[in-house]
Amino acid sequence: MKIHTFCKLSVLAFMLSGISIISTASTAQPFQLPPLPYDYYSLEPHISAEIMKYHYFWHHKGYLHNLNELTAGTEWEQISLEEIIVESADHPDQQNLFNNAAQVWNHTFFWQSMHPEGGGPPAGEMLEKIEESFGSYAEFRLEFASAAAGEFASGWVWLIQEDERLIIESTTDAETPIAEGRHPLLTLDVWEHAYYLDYQNRRGDFVKTFLDYLINWDFADSRLQ
Repeated sequence: MKIHTFCKLSVLAFMLSGISIISTASTAQPFQLPPLPYDYYSLEPHISAEIMKYHYFWHHKGYLHNLNELTAGTEWEQISLEEIIVESADHPDQQNLFNNAAQVWNHTFFWQSMHPEGGGPPAGEMLEKIEESFGSYAEFRLEFASAAAGEFASGWVWLIQEDERLIIESTTDAETPIAEGRHPLLTLDVWEHAYYLDYQNRRGDFVKTFLDYLINWDFADSRLQ
């Protein structure tokens, strides 16, 4: 309860500060904080503006700050974010670099995986792919929710395209499919900071809300190969 209260006070302090999130990023830094594809209040009542500000400003921006610190003055700042992820993956001496680069990418992808008017089953080609790969949308939903519930540690749940087939996988901590050259269509963040202020320990309710009201099938459809 003390941690919960501290988090709320931290967010409130930020909200009262009047500081623009986007304007705090220095243009001299090679990696910039991407703007959210919607405003903080757009996902209410499913995800509160409070948790969006906390998640975006403190967590996403924090990973970005660390990445710029780690790459400053090195050859890493001369290549793309995706190249850093691929080249630092599976190298224990670059674990900190990988974690921060991957979390910047994962969070940017997560914001795009949600939409204020999202949720429910897809249509068109995406629905056909879902039915071909999982048997039905209902089976996809069950498998996705099960993967989210079964991720014991902090992590992510992904819908990934492999050739003509779609699969669901979970990854732990900062791990990401693009480190292995794979092609994700959307993701759900199941780190506690993504939902705890709104849902406490009820991860299942958060996952259900994502599927029913937030999942952005248009974004996933745009990534089909």
